[in-house]
Amino acid sequence: MTETLTCISPVDGTVYAERPAAADAHIQTTLERAGACQAAWRDVPVAERAALCTAMVDAFIKDPEDISEELARQMGRPARYGAGEVNGFAERARHMIAIAGEALADRPAPDKPGFTRFIRRMPLGVVLVVAPWNYPYLTAVNAIVPAIMAGNAVVLKHATQTPLCGERIARAFEAAGAPDGLFQVLHLTHDQTARVVASPEIDFVAFTGSVPGGAAMEQAAAGRFIGIGLELGGKDPAYVRADANLAHAIENVTDGAFFNSGQSCCGIERVYVHADVYDDFVQGMVEIAKGYVLGDPLDAATTLGPMVRPKAADFVRGQIADAVQAGAQALIDPKTFPRDAAGSAYMAPQVLTGVDHAMRVMTEESFGPVVGVMKVSSDDEAVALMNDSDFGLTASIWTADADAALALGSRVETGTLFMNRADYLDPALAWTGVKNSGRGCTLSPLGYDHLTRPMSFHLRTQV
Repeated sequence: MTETLTCISPVDGTVYAERPAAADAHIQTTLERAGACQAAWRDVPVAERAALCTAMVDAFIKDPEDISEELARQMGRPARYGAGEVNGFAERARHMIAIAGEALADRPAPDKPGFTRFIRRMPLGVVLVVAPWNYPYLTAVNAIVPAIMAGNAVVLKHATQTPLCGERIARAFEAAGAPDGLFQVLHLTHDQTARVVASPEIDFVAFTGSVPGGAAMEQAAAGRFIGIGLELGGKDPAYVRADANLAHAIENVTDGAFFNSGQSCCGIERVYVHADVYDDFVQGMVEIAKGYVLGDPLDAATTLGPMVRPKAADFVRGQIADAVQAGAQALIDPKTFPRDAAGSAYMAPQVLTGVDHAMRVMTEESFGPVVGVMKVSSDDEAVALMNDSDFGLTASIWTADADAALALGSRVETGTLFMNRADYLDPALAWTGVKNSGRGCTLSPLGYDHLTRPMSFHLRTQV
């Protein structure tokens, strides 16, 4: 019997969308169609690939209001912020399209009389993209567009929580005139996804999700010797130095912690503040957090929507309760946010002080609207605490001294180091992580290296 995949809207707990899990025959046909298309697509000039992908982006961005409402209903982010995901999708896609010619160009070896030598970037074949629900378009586009620009075909498996997102991208490719099989969507269970990863038709897997999910991807691909890109989240730190522009730091660190209800792999989850500015920082952060409007994400006044599901919210509530029991102070009364209640997806923001690294909330990924703030006395103490983590996706330093940020940043174990900003992916820079935040790379010219293989040409021209 076919399993039904259900999206329960966090807005009101009702069923918003249902899709049947793909039948085995449909899965096989999809993979074979992708392989057949890729065999021809690999020979299409980069300029023609760029024209198609550009047309896809143009088609996608035509309906920002519809996309925003769909996102709100599927995963809870306030609709007022939906345009940011649409614009980010276009920004990343257009950048990767623009740099493809140079990134994929032949790389010549030094001149050698009688020989022509160069390295060519060859497509891998069929790329499986497994995307999450929290930023369903932004995470997916990181791999989809560069994979296709590199000459691959793509099969997308999106999260059950956001089934409409993959379908909307597919419609944009169709509107752009994409050849049959170039980009396809499959609705799959976890077990089916593992079987697809193990299928000989798949040549690369780009996965964004949890650490256990990444481990499942590796296990499914064991013995196949294919590449797997893993972006597995983080416990991202911020360090506010004594010389920081405090108003700027307070505003932006708070936003970096609570935007999207804290459901961001590169959101700020722990903050270290120099003792000289600690009290003022905490006071300012709490004042901003208390001003959030927790409510229906379809209401224009809402600035903090529900978490993706009640179970996720209760997990974060459990972290907070454990920390308070161990001596932490919760500075925001959830009762001032009427919709917050145990068992509800609606959860108030929370700022914790008196925390330390013996508490789960400072070491375990929260993925919710809570942040712990610790006082530090020096740069060295801050760096040591920033590195005391199983994760390493991004980190931020808030300071007026760029030289200090660079020197300290080089000591932080992270994939991206920010100064005076956070929670942003610059498509011109490599998106990567260390430790349990994953491996591999998307975006930037380096992102193309992971979606292609090098082939060396060594031609004797004089015999």
